[in-house]
Amino acid sequence: MSILASNLTAEAIANLPRHVAVIMDGNGRWAKARHLPRIEGHRRGADSAREIIRTAGELGIKYLTLYAFSAENWNRPKDEVDALMKYLVHYLKSETKELNKNNVRLEVIGQIHRLPDNVQEHLRKSIETLSKNNGLTLIMALSYGSRIEIVEAVRQIAKKVNSGKLEPEDITEAVISDHLWTRNVPDPDLMIRTSGEMRISNFLLWQLSYAELVITPTLWPDFKKPQFIAALEEYARRHRRFGGV
Repeated sequence: MSILASNLTAEAIANLPRHVAVIMDGNGRWAKARHLPRIEGHRRGADSAREIIRTAGELGIKYLTLYAFSAENWNRPKDEVDALMKYLVHYLKSETKELNKNNVRLEVIGQIHRLPDNVQEHLRKSIETLSKNNGLTLIMALSYGSRIEIVEAVRQIAKKVNSGKLEPEDITEAVISDHLWTRNVPDPDLMIRTSGEMRISNFLLWQLSYAELVITPTLWPDFKKPQFIAALEEYARRHRRFGGV
């Protein structure tokens, strides 16, 4: 047993979630409380992301989805959005080597075409570099909105019905899931939201149907390995009934 795993109870080790999704909230409030610019909160939030990715991989968790930039975030001030895009490029340049070293595979979901061209290019390079890895799959939700995702899935299905490739009575939950951006990924078992907000903010609305939710008041830049371990321990104490008894 690794030193990291030894920090978990036997129950938690035996009941690790296969897929953890995280709403990384509180960067701005963290910075404001310290009289720092908001971008500094995002920079420190990236440090937390690095630690959680590393911890998830070391524990053997197979999928980690991070809500990095929502479709609604485009409505933020242009200077903040521009700074976030620049920092995303910096992150990809600086972290891809370590992700590769740690056998992490990268996927991206969202309206990627809305991202600046240089961001799209660096994403493609990182995805290609990490494509042969088979450890943790890191899924970055960028320019992501779940309602948009569902609308696009419905449009694709409607086109198939109109062309005669699919009968309406053959539309099942599985068919809908197969048309979502997460089609190749199992639904999350655990969703963590930092900062104490009690909402899911248009994140994986379909996929979170039976996920366990852990809400912590900790702001994302302060969410580190101990807080992640605590969330996994909380998950292990839950009894998932999936509508049964």
